[in-house]
Amino acid sequence: ITAWRRDLHEHPELSNRETRTSKIVADELKKLGYDVHTGIAHTGVVGILKGGKPGPKLAIRADMDALPVTEQVDLPFASKAKGEYLGKTVGVMHACGHDAHTAMQLGLAEILAKMRKDLPGEVMLIFQPAEEGPPPGEEGGAPLMVKDGVFKDFKPDAVFGMHVVSALNVGTVGLRAGGAMASSDTFRIVVHGRQSHGATPWKSIDPIVTAAEIVTSAQTIVSRQLDINKDPAVLTFGIFNGGQRFNIVPETAELQGTIRAFDEDMRQQMLKSLKNIAEHVAAANNATVETEIPTSTSNPVNYNDPAMTARVRASIEKAIGKDHVIEAQRWMASEDFPQLAMSIKVPSVYFFVGATPLGQDAASAPSNHSPKFFLDEGALKIGTESMLQATLDFLGGSP
Repeated sequence: ITAWRRDLHEHPELSNRETRTSKIVADELKKLGYDVHTGIAHTGVVGILKGGKPGPKLAIRADMDALPVTEQVDLPFASKAKGEYLGKTVGVMHACGHDAHTAMQLGLAEILAKMRKDLPGEVMLIFQPAEEGPPPGEEGGAPLMVKDGVFKDFKPDAVFGMHVVSALNVGTVGLRAGGAMASSDTFRIVVHGRQSHGATPWKSIDPIVTAAEIVTSAQTIVSRQLDINKDPAVLTFGIFNGGQRFNIVPETAELQGTIRAFDEDMRQQMLKSLKNIAEHVAAANNATVETEIPTSTSNPVNYNDPAMTARVRASIEKAIGKDHVIEAQRWMASEDFPQLAMSIKVPSVYFFVGATPLGQDAASAPSNHSPKFFLDEGALKIGTESMLQATLDFLGGSP
């Protein structure tokens, strides 16, 4: 598992470009006797293993893609890879730990294959591309795997997944029932006004002033409209573009941002309120708006089924010790993982594996997506043992 992880770390590939990675995965699964399907969502790979005894069906997902990040960690297997992102040549790094996910799932595949004769049920191992999001203009990730029929001939009774995180020290696994990771929606608002010379603003309809009012007014959505006793939520503007010259009131201004929530009703309320504010603030300034709220880029709440989470927690406690399993904090990051289980209406569980070395403050460790993200390889053993025990207990109908 460590050897696979180091090889994948040294040769990372961007979303929808995971050709080398998917070939390694497919070749290994074929050697182990899995029923292998390739080309799902471009570079996705699925391996199915049928046990020697009757039992339930389980799907387990690992993601394979890397990020457009130049590595700043001194490792003998550090990435020196380059790729193309948004038309530019960039460094490529497994800055989110997907190399570890792929390697651990290959290890799991080998262990299960050796147990095949006595294994109850069936296992589907999903190696997913483009979890970080496909390049602009392309489809990818879990939504495309669903669209391409990943569950057409195999409907699991549950879906499991895991993620290495710098926020926990190695040796620790965190999970929680309910919303574990937030939903994520992106939005785009274009304000259309009327251009004029900056010396005569009364001849304009100023899209910059209008957009600024939209940004300010939108801050009341979380602070004054949502019942945050229920769950936290976030609305962030990350892009504000307008104008080309200091003394010209421009024709348009553009805003882009993200909305995060742990509750579906709160999520929908935020989307509706933002559109309402944008339209009415624009009208008050005699401007017009073009809105994409949300755009096509959205992920649902990563929701852990409570009953299934209790079962998985018991399994992980059995594997690594009760003292090493903690109640995970909610994470405002998002994942496309829940789209797999939602598409077939089955329960799912997603847990977090600590990656920061013991003795180092995990709270201040370089985070996932950082060029300094560092994985203590002790996490590979913990993650594999946790997922293996959860898998065997699920297929065997216990604990």
